[in-house]
Amino acid sequence: MDKYEAVIKLLMDAVKEDSGKHGFTIPVGISNRHVHLSQEDLELLFGSGYELTKIKELSQPGQYACKETVTICGPKGAIEQVRILGPVRKKTQIEILAADCFKLGRKTTPRMSGELAETPGITLVGANGSIEAKEGLIIAQRHIHMAPPDALKFGVHDKELVSIKTEGLRGGIYQNVAIRVTDSSGLECHLDTEEANAMGLTNKSTVTIVKKGNH
Repeated sequence: MDKYEAVIKLLMDAVKEDSGKHGFTIPVGISNRHVHLSQEDLELLFGSGYELTKIKELSQPGQYACKETVTICGPKGAIEQVRILGPVRKKTQIEILAADCFKLGRKTTPRMSGELAETPGITLVGANGSIEAKEGLIIAQRHIHMAPPDALKFGVHDKELVSIKTEGLRGGIYQNVAIRVTDSSGLECHLDTEEANAMGLTNKSTVTIVKKGNH
């Protein structure tokens, strides 16, 4: 029996390894700093009745990059030409990089998109005016978008925190990666440019999920 068990184990390990290479990897999407605006704030920044100008579809269905940009102004400095992403949202959200906190002079922490309570505000300047956002300045928490069939396939659920593994010379493991499950999501792991650069990742890279306790 020991011999048979050893053969079965080898077969199972081979299947597991093959699954990791074919079908169980997740494509990476890399995000730079950007802004989501409410319709009210959009009009204050660009004029009454203003509509965003779509220039590029993004990987998540219904999301797109816009021609319009804003300047983010903090107590110590400003960052110009920060891209607006559409469509408009109920609340304005400003997603920056960790290093931007030093340049702007405004400290914030990683948050999931939409979780804006008790976040700091910041000044935004557009082509036709400026606003003082009372809240909404965040560093995006790394996360994985997926549809319900993907969640079933990977054995995870919405809002679960997992770890991801990357390969290569600068590869490693990122912990506290949130699972985001919606019917309209496309499978993709979202990292910001700092996180991607730290592990040598590009938009052509892939990662694999490592459940807690298994790494």
